[in-house]
Amino acid sequence: MKFDYDLVGKIGSMALIRRADNDIDYNIFSRLGSELRPGMIWVSSGATEIGRLDYIRRNGKELTGDIEEIKADYAAQGQTILMMEYRRYIPDRFSVRQLMVEHTHFNDEEKRKHIRSFLLRAAKQNAIPIVNYNDPVSIEEVRKMELANLRKQGETVVECIDNDETASVICSLVHARYLVIFTSADGIYRDPADPNTLVPVVEGKDADEVIQQIEILTDSCVGSSRAGSNGARAKLDFIKQPIREGTTVYIASAQQRIADLLNGTGKCTVFRTR
Repeated sequence: MKFDYDLVGKIGSMALIRRADNDIDYNIFSRLGSELRPGMIWVSSGATEIGRLDYIRRNGKELTGDIEEIKADYAAQGQTILMMEYRRYIPDRFSVRQLMVEHTHFNDEEKRKHIRSFLLRAAKQNAIPIVNYNDPVSIEEVRKMELANLRKQGETVVECIDNDETASVICSLVHARYLVIFTSADGIYRDPADPNTLVPVVEGKDADEVIQQIEILTDSCVGSSRAGSNGARAKLDFIKQPIREGTTVYIASAQQRIADLLNGTGKCTVFRTR
């Protein structure tokens, strides 16, 4: 099977934070930076939380007021820091390019083509795209209205508020060989309360068999790492389309190395056809 990209990866907000210290986990950025290379697309959450921590550090308090406005302000402040850290740790011989996306970009055929072309050019031009949802200009009320109108037209709607979905949509858009989703857990558990029930591999003779097993696992998935996150259940739903297209998917802790996941030595849950 021919793939147009090697890997799409995603990391969640809380995986980039040292919670006990209310600070950025610079070790995570350093590890990621050492592994990212052209042929990879990295979808990164974290702007809002990093912006919040930076605002508190500079002002000694959190913002108050309208929740949507606060989220936009934190995200705009954090986005600059997020990109600065990726640029700091990715080797100088590679270019780093930021791509801010919104749901409208993936629900419009011409914009989808434009994004795909941009990403394919990056791989050829020795550049690594860092992708994030454009939270500073995303207004929930307007977004819901736009999505509702698309659904009335019978369209297949991409929402992309969750970067797990953004990563999966981009993976399909560029037809990547691998999709890596880093989170705060080691993978998918049959019993979330029992670390001994980690599922190391979900595989089948074809995509339909893998997705059947995913449906069973979904019943075990409850909870999430932060408010507003849909947790493991949503991850399992979002990865179905890439699996249908032949992509091998890894869900793992951000403490793992990409190389270890791909060579089979990393701790994770991997989804693949035999």
